[in-house]
Amino acid sequence: MMHRDEGGAPVRLDKWLWAARFFKTRSLATEAVDGGKVELNGLRPKPAKLLKVGDSLRIRLGPHIHHVLVRGMAERRGPASVAQGLYEETAESIAARVKLNEQLRMAPAAFVYEEKGRPTKKDRRDLEELRERRRGD
Repeated sequence: MMHRDEGGAPVRLDKWLWAARFFKTRSLATEAVDGGKVELNGLRPKPAKLLKVGDSLRIRLGPHIHHVLVRGMAERRGPASVAQGLYEETAESIAARVKLNEQLRMAPAAFVYEEKGRPTKKDRRDLEELRERRRGD
């Protein structure tokens, strides 16, 4: 079971991001922080930066940007229902994500591959199977 402390001891940023379920592994959380996808109180932190209750985070996951306030501390990953209690997402952030989701849903498909060029081994086998069936009819 995950321990959630309202005013608990500070926790490493990468551990907290993993425990709050923003990233599947701690190493992915560390890469995101190193890659500049996470801001802590408007600054680019290091993965080992200690996080405390009340800090503000800006987390970029794909096309989405989450603005969250830290509400609890956890060093271990637990159920998603508990992890959601570790932070509070701002109303503006939620509205922006909903708007972006709608725009992405309405956007036309970017590019469709038409399978030109040399067929793969599976493609050749499928073609051969189709020819066999036609010969049998």
